[in-house]
Amino acid sequence: MTGGTEIAGRYRIEGRLGLGGMSTVHLATDTRLERHVAIKLLAEHLADDPTFVSRFQREALSAAKLVHPNVVQVFDSGLDPASGRHFIVMEYVPGQSLAQLLRERPQLDVAETLDIVVQACHGLDYAHRQGVVHRDVKPGNLLITPDGIVKLADFGIARATDQSSITQVGSVLGTAAYLAPEQAAGEEAGPQADLYSLGVVTYQCLAGRLPYEAASLSELVLKQQREVPPPLDRLRGDVNPALASAVAVALSIHPRARYGSARTMGEALDRAAAGIAPEEATAATSFMGGTEATSVLGAHDRGGATSEQPRVVPREPVNRRRPGPAPAPAPAAARTAARGRPTKRQRRRRTLAVLLVLALIGAGVGIAIVSSMSDSQRVQLRRVVYDSVQQSVDAMKQLISDNTK
Repeated sequence: MTGGTEIAGRYRIEGRLGLGGMSTVHLATDTRLERHVAIKLLAEHLADDPTFVSRFQREALSAAKLVHPNVVQVFDSGLDPASGRHFIVMEYVPGQSLAQLLRERPQLDVAETLDIVVQACHGLDYAHRQGVVHRDVKPGNLLITPDGIVKLADFGIARATDQSSITQVGSVLGTAAYLAPEQAAGEEAGPQADLYSLGVVTYQCLAGRLPYEAASLSELVLKQQREVPPPLDRLRGDVNPALASAVAVALSIHPRARYGSARTMGEALDRAAAGIAPEEATAATSFMGGTEATSVLGAHDRGGATSEQPRVVPREPVNRRRPGPAPAPAPAAARTAARGRPTKRQRRRRTLAVLLVLALIGAGVGIAIVSSMSDSQRVQLRRVVYDSVQQSVDAMKQLISDNTK
């Protein structure tokens, strides 16, 4: 698209703002409302995937309903008949993305990081309450205005991409580091997945590196399951243990161990900056078994290694039910007493024997013994009377032995 080209007979292209594997973003002028807008043109090869196009259009409509200071608003979307390109018209945000900022300064100040992340929490909380999950929170989708206002972008395209049948090798590898474990495993992503991604962004801003650095999606999944990132307070002296724990809660491998909402996460980060550890840190440790392998929470208090490299430890896999606690071994005296007590089956047999004896006594110790004649295969009844119960019992045992295998 060159300068002066019009999209949908209304949006005049002024210049290109960015280029990606899935779309190109241009600065344009809305000739009807006489204002600057950002127009995203989808890559031509995506138009051949009807599933993607359908979901993209549906999610663009959902995103257009989000009106919040920390969310980039979607104004319009459709298909340009002249070029055959699908487009989204969005609010133009002057300034730069967090990805551009991190390229200039790989490690940000604590106060600057918290200001960016807490504003992003406000935008996510609003979207989640409207039933919209972003699914692609990353530095490139956090736009920062010259006044310091943070706006979340690309709500519409995130879900459409997540469910598309097209091959997106470059796109997946570019954002894999920010995927929650459940997303990386191919499961449905909910609001807690956005919190995990934002936790990765927070960790990156403070540490100057990602918690997990992987070259492929499969490698990322393996590292998430087996490794624990170094606690932030070990990487930076100006990060207090409370803040390190607050970020670690967002990075919990289990969704239920993370914050209950984006608003709760933002409030916890604010308190942690003042040295107040989040209550969720204790709950997350309890939920995940309270072991060093399941969380980075409080690792500095457990005498862990001081190395900045991730430690390879067995983490509990996602969505696997933990076995119940093993029963405590019984004391020796109790085990001895248990061996001396009859089992349920033994008690039942003894009861039947007593009833049999009583029946025999009541009948005058006379019993009818049924015997099977092997030669004629006929049953004969013989009345036998013994002087004692023991003789009767012995005769019954012998009869059973003779006629059964």
